[in-house]
Amino acid sequence: MPEPPVIETLVLQPTPFCNIACSYCYLPNRNDRSVMTHETIEATFVRVFDSGWCAPELNVIWHAGEPLVMPVAWYRDAFDRIAGMAPAGLRLRHAVQTNGMLISPAWCELFRTYDVGVGVSLDGPAALHDRHRLTRGGKGTFARTMDGIRLLQSHGVDFHVISVLTAESLGDPDGMLRFFQDAGIDQICFNVEESEGAHESSLFAEAGLRNRFAAFLDRFWRAARTAGTVRFIREIDAMLPRIVRPDEIDMRNEQVVPFGMVNVAANGDVSSFSPELLGLRDARYADFIVGNVHTHTLPEMLAGRSMQRLWRDIATGVERCRATCEYFSVCGGGAPVNKLTENGGFDSDRTRFCELTQMVPTDLILDALERIDPVLQQIDDPSSASHGRAPCQTSAA
Repeated sequence: MPEPPVIETLVLQPTPFCNIACSYCYLPNRNDRSVMTHETIEATFVRVFDSGWCAPELNVIWHAGEPLVMPVAWYRDAFDRIAGMAPAGLRLRHAVQTNGMLISPAWCELFRTYDVGVGVSLDGPAALHDRHRLTRGGKGTFARTMDGIRLLQSHGVDFHVISVLTAESLGDPDGMLRFFQDAGIDQICFNVEESEGAHESSLFAEAGLRNRFAAFLDRFWRAARTAGTVRFIREIDAMLPRIVRPDEIDMRNEQVVPFGMVNVAANGDVSSFSPELLGLRDARYADFIVGNVHTHTLPEMLAGRSMQRLWRDIATGVERCRATCEYFSVCGGGAPVNKLTENGGFDSDRTRFCELTQMVPTDLILDALERIDPVLQQIDDPSSASHGRAPCQTSAA
């Protein structure tokens, strides 16, 4: 067990409830309307700050189900409470991942006042978006999501979008780029529709998916750089600093070390490693919960049987990746939730998710570097993309 942990990301679930019903959603409890109380928020940050394990910069992500179901005033109170508890010198930044349908001028004011990072789930043009991102009554959500995006733009709120790529959108990189250009969206992340939790994706099982995604990303990246209208593509710009870095700087994967990422449910239950594990169940590991902020300190959770077992198996998988995968230096051991979902265990190595999120971008970048490709000449400092902060790296959208 590494000592001591370094907490870089805290994922908080203000409520499991989501106001829509995407066809590819993996969340098992999205009908649960329970909410995180301010007592739970305070208990969470008491545990985190008292541990002394925070990195100099702590990213707090409000995520899963729909975080904007909670009122603006609830977040204002939460942010103020957290700021009042934070140790001197800690750089703390809040972020939300939203479907955008509930954004209002009041939300925009909150985002600007507290410098909140905003991610909006948007799958592309209406015909693509409305095929999978539906209301609970089965209607499309595109119009309301775009209304929210236009409000962000009119209020000067910086944001990125996460687009889930399906079989249809994978075949039309030029159409996707035109849509983002016309909409004035210049920070983009892609998640290929994957099998996770209760959702099984037929696309994810296709033998040629790696090549299809590589062709999509290569075309989208080149066309976007040529046009000069997109300033951040996560799959490229977040990968560049991991490839072009001094040899002495190790690749740190916060998903494969205990409490690199701390995930807290609305009731105070805690998990670590991949944020998607919060709420999932498995015959061998039960519910992946290592404790509760109301009853356990982080050191107690770290020493507990649940954490020890998870870490043992995840560490075994990391070592298998280290021994067998030529991409280990830019990945650091993969995403545990995808190893579990795709391979049946944490103690395994490469996954389809690895191929798409790590191998494809790395291959494209290295190929461009070897050829001194002009597409890379527009990148002065890869680490400065999107103000030096990569959008949410979780696979959830």
